[in-house]
Amino acid sequence: MILTWFIIGETFDVVGKILIGIAVLLVHKRVMKEHKIDVVVLKEMHHEQVLAFIGIFLIIVGYIFHIM
Repeated sequence: MILTWFIIGETFDVVGKILIGIAVLLVHKRVMKEHKIDVVVLKEMHHEQVLAFIGIFLIIVGYIFHIM
């Protein structure tokens, strides 16, 4: 029973982190689409998007390893 609650807790934790990551990606996408900021900032935001995708992927992989 304790293991079940542990897995549920870990699942909620991972889903929450992924939702935060998706929110960040959506904001970056919206700002980049407006083009109201300079090219240097746009490049930096693109790098941040790549890092966010990698982070979300690592969270999912870590979750899989954690519950095995």
